[in-house]
Amino acid sequence: MGFARTCSVALVGVEGVVVEVQADLEPGVAAFTLVGLPDKSLVESKDRVRAAVVNSGAEWPQKKLTVGLSPAAVPKSGSGFDLAVACAVLAASERLDPRELDDLVLIGELGLDGRVRPVPGVLPAVLAAADAGYRQVVVPERTAAEASLVPGVSVLGIHSLRQLIAVLTDEPVPEEEPLQEGRPDPILAGLSVPGAGLGTGVLLGERQPDLSEVAGQAKARMALEVAAAGRHHLLLQGPPGAGKTMLAERLPGLLPPLTSQESLEVTAVHSVAGTLPAGQPLVGKAPYCAPHHSASMPSLVGGGSGLPRPGAVSLAHRGVLFMDEAPEFSGRVLDALRQPLESGHVIVARSGGVLRLPARFLLVLAANPCPCGRYGMLAEGCDCTPQAVRRYRARLSGPLLDRVDLRVTVEPVARSELTGTGAGAETTAEVAERVRAARERAAARLADTPWATNSEVPGHELRTRWRAEPGAVVEAERDMERGLLTARGLDRVLRVAWTVADLAGNDRPDAADVNCALELRTGVHRGTVLTADRP
Repeated sequence: MGFARTCSVALVGVEGVVVEVQADLEPGVAAFTLVGLPDKSLVESKDRVRAAVVNSGAEWPQKKLTVGLSPAAVPKSGSGFDLAVACAVLAASERLDPRELDDLVLIGELGLDGRVRPVPGVLPAVLAAADAGYRQVVVPERTAAEASLVPGVSVLGIHSLRQLIAVLTDEPVPEEEPLQEGRPDPILAGLSVPGAGLGTGVLLGERQPDLSEVAGQAKARMALEVAAAGRHHLLLQGPPGAGKTMLAERLPGLLPPLTSQESLEVTAVHSVAGTLPAGQPLVGKAPYCAPHHSASMPSLVGGGSGLPRPGAVSLAHRGVLFMDEAPEFSGRVLDALRQPLESGHVIVARSGGVLRLPARFLLVLAANPCPCGRYGMLAEGCDCTPQAVRRYRARLSGPLLDRVDLRVTVEPVARSELTGTGAGAETTAEVAERVRAARERAAARLADTPWATNSEVPGHELRTRWRAEPGAVVEAERDMERGLLTARGLDRVLRVAWTVADLAGNDRPDAADVNCALELRTGVHRGTVLTADRP
């Protein structure tokens, strides 16, 4: 009787659980039993592993074989256990030394020919292994760079099962036949989930459009800068063709580069979702996600059959979630944004389990003034009835809009602005430099706190610890007494005022900063100049 064990990782959302893979051989009729709450794709690993072992030149044991995945109560899914199952079986049959598998974590799918194929979620799997105390992992060669992002872990990238057998037995490592030049590599297909990127509109590693390409829109550009500096949510209202989508697409370029910890968080989410581009193991820029207005609830907040998968709010983690034609989204979908907007994460409960997924994103909503989009425009009549206009605008609920700090009306671009030959508009790099400086001022002020940006600071702290100048919030308090602001709205005005002060280089907000924040939230003119060079 032979027995051996090794380890792999089961992913539950974007978190991993180390799973011990045990193989037991007993005399009896040759059979292969897999236990431990596997899903359909994992049950099929029996045939993949058997063919891979035989085609790798090893002998398949003709005994009663039982493979157990422990802990048995944790659901296991995916094909990433194939490599661990194969090595456990080979160690139980004495082809490998079981001691060589101690303290070793193996992740990878096996092809029938013995090649090791990449699987989504390698980074969070290796992070889970490192947190559990493991320091040696074996992963597919194509994902070795991704796994190497985890500090303190020795990573071995292999191309085939026969190569791993040779490494563990100190035999000469066989050379694999190189791929013919010009032919596509089918192994790369394992790095992406079909439809995951296109269905959510995720843009990673692509050329960022420049802000200088936007004509006019001084007020909207100022709101974009404030949103980036303080990570404030933004609503853009205006007729079709005014530039709402152009502005939103340029917002990720204004955000500072991700820190090392933020990069690992974002990369882990996209690795699990299968949207990580090939050859880009680490995401260093803020992601941009723009789901279509027909998106369902699971596609936005996460879900799917079995254990939930990350949705658009998680794919936009540490980046921008742009919802164009926001009133056309389902009311249930829009209201589902309330929790992640406040907490920075989303909790998804399904029959397969309850998951906590990261969702700290910057929300940008775009809406037309009415269903036809011509309401209030000169020389163009609006065909919508007053009731239709009210119903259309009511689709964005009050509780959702109360969580949006900035609300800006995007006016149609004048012909003189569109065809003007004067000085060009500021570039993304110029505005991003001011955003970076404002973020540094906020970070220095919040250095000894759990918050990093102005949008995260609780209102109690803004009213007691970091006060505005005396008399600066008089007009905001007056709006609250009139019912124009809620208590949450007043707190958000103070947060925006601090961001405006950081952009202007002020030590704390004055009356002009607070009035600027009020105008950006309510749309009511307060006599301030909403431009980047506001005095």
